[in-house]
Amino acid sequence: MPILRSEGAARQVALDKQVLADFLDRSDQTPGERLKRRREELKLTFRDVEQASLSIAQHHENDEFSIALSRLFEIEKKGVVPTLYRLYSLSAIYGLDLFEVMQWYGVDATQLPLDTLRVRDRETGLIPFTPPSQGSVPFPLSLDPGIDLENNALLSRMIQRWGSMPLILLKRMEPDEQCIGYVGESDRSMAPLIRPGSIVVIDTTRRSPEVGAWETELDRPIYFVEHSQGYSVGWLDVQDRVAILQFHPSSGVPARLFQLPAELRVIGQVTAVAANLNPPRRKRQIRS
Repeated sequence: MPILRSEGAARQVALDKQVLADFLDRSDQTPGERLKRRREELKLTFRDVEQASLSIAQHHENDEFSIALSRLFEIEKKGVVPTLYRLYSLSAIYGLDLFEVMQWYGVDATQLPLDTLRVRDRETGLIPFTPPSQGSVPFPLSLDPGIDLENNALLSRMIQRWGSMPLILLKRMEPDEQCIGYVGESDRSMAPLIRPGSIVVIDTTRRSPEVGAWETELDRPIYFVEHSQGYSVGWLDVQDRVAILQFHPSSGVPARLFQLPAELRVIGQVTAVAANLNPPRRKRQIRS
């Protein structure tokens, strides 16, 4: 059911949104100056902020959320970086997005998956990934009606009109039954099917290894598993509570045996792969 607004109320809502957008765009200001400007726009005194933070602290039963008058002055005037608790309180009191405020202080939470890859690029493992609610991404709204899906084509040339999809909708589209994994740069156990450095989508509802006669290696399900040495990706057979983890014959990696369920946990079945077709070349070993 549509919500009806008076013309004056609609203008006020648009004005409020513009004021907030203009405030967020003031990139030349320090984080403390931005917080001060937001407080002044809301016509809040130091005492108002202190009392509001005490209310939040009382609700969470944690004094770390409270902001004393002197501390608020130091945050606004002296560039003191607030703790995570106080940053949360300020975001709540000022009606700001916490992740946006964190970016003011140089912490971009959307970079977490990439930083995970930077420090763990040699290992196979899971990637912490939660789509952010801030911003939007390009999204195709209509395709060329004459597109031939049977043949190869450059998809970007087939899109007639692009639109914008808010990331909050993308977050809602993310199914709870899936997670993201990373195949380490040194993990060649399933190459060439899954190359080192690949990103894989894992269906966590498919944890029971399928049994059957597979026509080709492409038809055989691949699983992402966890064991005492870390994570692995490979084919899985189970016989009398013994899991046999098999790898691609071209890799030369021998199969491994695990007792179930004590020694192995199946994360799920790999359902999609994004691979780099031009990975860093391995250095040749020079024999002396």
